[in-house]
Amino acid sequence: MDLTTLEEIRSLKYRYLRCVDLKRWDELAEVFTADAVANYGTRAVGEPIALTGRDEILGYLRENLGPEITTVHFAGHPEITVDGDTASGRWCFEDTVIAAEYRMLIRGAAYYEDTYRRCTDGAWRIASTGYERIYEYMHSLDDLPSLRFTTTRWTAPAAT
Repeated sequence: MDLTTLEEIRSLKYRYLRCVDLKRWDELAEVFTADAVANYGTRAVGEPIALTGRDEILGYLRENLGPEITTVHFAGHPEITVDGDTASGRWCFEDTVIAAEYRMLIRGAAYYEDTYRRCTDGAWRIASTGYERIYEYMHSLDDLPSLRFTTTRWTAPAAT
């Protein structure tokens, strides 16, 4: 197996997660193929989310994970299979979402299922991505009166 290809795909997935967390939408656009699809199985927003095309994926993320939402994603344990200019991967991940405006903390875990394609410029990009949660829990920040967050993104409003 080509170790350079494996490292390129690992780097691609890590870049995807970093760009989501840091709200680097223009850079995030570069990780997807134009026809990419995303299926996010999160119960926090009700029904699973199915998105088609890079523009729709980016539009959803911009609108729903804007500057008032803090996220941190950790992914590891990749299982990557390469077949020429296509590949598939599975990733264990955990995330934390802090929705200060709604006074909510969300934690969860899942396994991403991805496909990748090497494009004409030689770069690997995500052709499909998605997950179904193993677990997800939400906790009101108001239930923890002594809780204080320190972050560069927001200041938690006082409980009312």
